[in-house]
Amino acid sequence: MNLRIAIQMDPLETVKIAGDSSFAMMLAAQKRGFKLWHYLASDLSYIEGRVVAKARSVVVKAVQGMHFEAGPEEEIDLGKDVDVVLMRQDPPFDLAYITATHLLERIVKQTLVVNDPAAVRNAPEKLYVLDFAQFMPPTMITRDVKQLRLFHERHHEVVVKPLYGNAGSAVFYIGPDGKNIAALSELFGEVWREPYMVQAFIPDVVKGDKRIVLIDGEVVGAINRVPSAGEIRSNLGVGGTAEPSVLTQREKEICRILGPELAKNGLLFVGIDIIAGYLTEINVTSPTGIVAMDRFNGSDVASLIWDRIEAKLKAKLANKNK
Repeated sequence: MNLRIAIQMDPLETVKIAGDSSFAMMLAAQKRGFKLWHYLASDLSYIEGRVVAKARSVVVKAVQGMHFEAGPEEEIDLGKDVDVVLMRQDPPFDLAYITATHLLERIVKQTLVVNDPAAVRNAPEKLYVLDFAQFMPPTMITRDVKQLRLFHERHHEVVVKPLYGNAGSAVFYIGPDGKNIAALSELFGEVWREPYMVQAFIPDVVKGDKRIVLIDGEVVGAINRVPSAGEIRSNLGVGGTAEPSVLTQREKEICRILGPELAKNGLLFVGIDIIAGYLTEINVTSPTGIVAMDRFNGSDVASLIWDRIEAKLKAKLANKNK
């Protein structure tokens, strides 16, 4: 198929291509002869029934600093001029993000949007995971410092993190003495209007936080992300180190339950996080990790994603022609 792809993501100038999943997908698409456009979420407009974007056609190459060439800015109609929109900008999952999902939802009958914008809107990472609470560590979502104290008394060591944060930002550990509970609760209350998430601390996080990637509900690989010395955060963006990994029986069971739900909801590219057998997050906005996964496993996850996208488009065309 000769596809036209519009990619909604952060500025290409800021991309670190050595580990960026979106850029890997762009390289794989270009290798198939697909035409690529890039635009920012702020470039979206709704104009009298059409959803358009100020976009630039791009050619990419795997050379940091010279990794893209962009054409002149042009207006493209996302319902008519492209076959696929990749919604890949990073959080924060704020009202601007939610607005983008509402706009892209207007074109889903004409254009395949990955991941499905309504499903993304309904599945913020730290809330959607509550649908599978049986696999999670003890968890609380609150703005009530009294509830935080009681939760800490039950579990002795806890982790507090913003409900709509990403990449390990603003994740705090509270030890057994609980001395900074009030200060942290005040800080979170001043910075964010939303409740925050509190989870029982899992000591085995020092052994790693496993990222498992599912495509259309099927597992395609995993990496283990190990925090640096003195850290509890294992995100690669804050110093975590990736290492090869395989799934345990517990992890396979979690994926067996999650997979069909993800596929049913149009969440084609998903990364889930598991620590010591506990499911902690389901990442649907802009999952990462496929570059490291390919390096360890000799796989090509980006191509597998495009295989599935092409299959969906062919099925859609076949149904239309019936």
